[in-house]
Amino acid sequence: MVNVYFLDTSALVKRYVPEIGTNWILSITDPATNHPLAIAQITWVEVLSALARRQREGSLSAEQFVLTLQDFRYDFDNLFQVIEIDQALIEKAGELAIQYPLRAYDSVQLASALFLQYSQLVFVSADERLLNIAQIEGLVTGNPHDGA
Repeated sequence: MVNVYFLDTSALVKRYVPEIGTNWILSITDPATNHPLAIAQITWVEVLSALARRQREGSLSAEQFVLTLQDFRYDFDNLFQVIEIDQALIEKAGELAIQYPLRAYDSVQLASALFLQYSQLVFVSADERLLNIAQIEGLVTGNPHDGA
């Protein structure tokens, strides 16, 4: 059976910006592997925020920013199953935020993964706290730093 990977932003950004864990993320997100890949709709905002921050801080040039944004736009539209944010998902995210010490968007990321109905789902994040909570919620997890 093929794994389905749900990538939160801390993991996905490694596909576009070289850092620890990039090689592992590239290996699982390579279209040739045919791994189904899922992300939350809010990931669009989070990735753009991360890229813009890197440009402001000087680790990404204006040209690199534009090219990376084009790559991400293509992948967002063609490579990923994007989990839409609806009222039921927001309600679940709110429950998670009350139950666990999660930031708001982390709660939405985790709720998005929990809404997927795949037996071979792997929740991928570089955030140890979020991974620990995902495991408590019954998800199999992967950390790109471990696969680096």
